Amino acid sequence: MTALKLTETPASAAPKPATPKPAVRLKPSARAADPAASDTVLCQTRGAVALLTLNRPDKLNAINREMIDCLMARLDAIERDDAVRVVILTGAGRAFSAGADIADFAPIVAEGASVALRDFVHPGQRMTARIETFPKPVIAAVNGLAFGGGSEITEATHIALASDSARFSKAEINLGFAPPFGGTQRLPRLIGRKRALAMLLTGEPIGAKQARDCGLVNEVVPHDKLRDAAFDLAERIAEKSPLALAAALGSVTRGINVPIDEGLAVEAGYFARMVPTADFAEGIAAWLGKRRPTFTGR
Repeated sequence: MTALKLTETPASAAPKPATPKPAVRLKPSARAADPAASDTVLCQTRGAVALLTLNRPDKLNAINREMIDCLMARLDAIERDDAVRVVILTGAGRAFSAGADIADFAPIVAEGASVALRDFVHPGQRMTARIETFPKPVIAAVNGLAFGGGSEITEATHIALASDSARFSKAEINLGFAPPFGGTQRLPRLIGRKRALAMLLTGEPIGAKQARDCGLVNEVVPHDKLRDAAFDLAERIAEKSPLALAAALGSVTRGINVPIDEGLAVEAGYFARMVPTADFAEGIAAWLGKRRPTFTGR
């Protein structure tokens, strides 16, 4: 594969948020007035693929509210951009993400359950739900440790590749609580109840190969080949019809947790919406004409 040629969307291009006034109560790290102006998640593009990079390497990409808001803003922009068909999500430095930033959320939880739910749990759950239900494929390229919330992000993505040096842990139990960003729900669905509970109850990390063998990630690749492998996969997927990709994602995401009859109805509904589209006609015509299809997303 040729060397990466990425076009970065610099945080400096957007106006800097004003410095927040001191608050009466102890607060976590300040949230940017414009989440898209934050550099906690970088956005770069190559062709039809967007690369999102969790960018707090000095904190092992620990997740604070600013990062959550920035990631949500990046995903909103990507969803609106018809030129982008696939997303890769990775981390800067030696970690994918060490999980929630404890120093950031400690003062939130200290204010009680209602504040903790509003300012910590619900934003984290919305983030992982947004990734899981995103209408464009999201590929995790797990470049290092993925603990706590980092593992929960991996669980929410549609496909996951891992570096052979990656490690995964449900470390929240060591802090006195259970995973709050969806980890108690998605992990058992991915790897099975008993395997999930072994991770959830012990907090002990597993390696990349074990994560692959149990179904947490799809593939393990050498560390220095991870980004190339992620782009290779993303570019192959990007050749498909964006409408068909969204239909497949929606059918699986919406259908997997309902009875099979309801799931089949969801599947049929997506198929019916595809029938009158130009992409559907192009796919059939290309097959009959023994040529490669050119999908436009219409």
